[in-house]
Amino acid sequence: MQQPLVSLKGIKKYFPIGSGLFGKKDSFVKAVDDVSLDLYPGETVGLVGESGCGKSTTGRMVVGLSKPTEGEIYFQGKKLSDYKNKKALGKNLQMIFQDPYSSLNPRMKVEDIIAEPLVLHKVGTKLERRKRVDELLERVGLDSYYGNRYPIEFSGGQRQRLGIARALALEPKLIVCDEPVSALDVSIQAQILNLLKEIQNDLGLSYLFIAHGIQAVKHISDKIAVMYLGKIVEFSDTGKLFENPNHPYTKALLSAVPQPDPKMRDRERILLKGDLPSPANPPIGCSFHTRCPVAMERCKSTTPILLPTSAQSLTACILYEESHGEKSNVKSESIEEKLVMM
Repeated sequence: MQQPLVSLKGIKKYFPIGSGLFGKKDSFVKAVDDVSLDLYPGETVGLVGESGCGKSTTGRMVVGLSKPTEGEIYFQGKKLSDYKNKKALGKNLQMIFQDPYSSLNPRMKVEDIIAEPLVLHKVGTKLERRKRVDELLERVGLDSYYGNRYPIEFSGGQRQRLGIARALALEPKLIVCDEPVSALDVSIQAQILNLLKEIQNDLGLSYLFIAHGIQAVKHISDKIAVMYLGKIVEFSDTGKLFENPNHPYTKALLSAVPQPDPKMRDRERILLKGDLPSPANPPIGCSFHTRCPVAMERCKSTTPILLPTSAQSLTACILYEESHGEKSNVKSESIEEKLVMM
């Protein structure tokens, strides 16, 4: 079986928010709470969910910008924490940030921004780096003479292209795309998504693509993981997820997607009651039961685990847990291990 490029094993990230006696931390925001995920070479995994569900925190841990409170992240079978040469790790793991306006240094010229990773890793001579910058600008659809300009001279879409060029400079194996199109106009979003897909086809990159809207990841992702309050509640092939969603939360997300086809506009809209609970005080049992339209009494006390619900699909819901005859205290396995067992 092919080895995952990146594996997340029981990842947790807690941020302290209060102090007790003698300064001891007694309360935490559970931003990411026991997430396991495998991402293979050349594939795109979409990570979707509401604001505050832990998507971006997960992405930052994958590239080493934040350390897990608990659990391990593996890159090519080796723990990130075991990499002594962080530069070597950074060369293979890059990130495209959400805001193209704040992710570029306004005091630096474009050519210096894109060449900065090459300089830090001591790649090539000054002339070779300049040539590489020109190639990268053309790779993302910009003329090479733009390198002599400053970020303020570009539109939002163009700045995001610059961010993509910078991420590509060191020829990484994985790029975490942290909501790279959410700040852009719809027409520009489509251009950036097409560009990312084209680059992936040409270079064989892997993406962890983070987005608010589930529709944004449909055309670029091979698989989609749906997060709610720090946990993955459903993981499935993209086609299967849109054709036959299982988790009530996933169904609610899909029902909110506008439908251009008049024949599909009569689809029932699922309205979730209340706001997203605080990750500092998540509900006991199933974290979604306070808003779930089909919640049962058992959901208030039992924490569901991800279980196979169909071919290439996993769901964390009591409804499917009962159909498998599983108990909630079954030892957790990685998503891909469960898919292999199906």
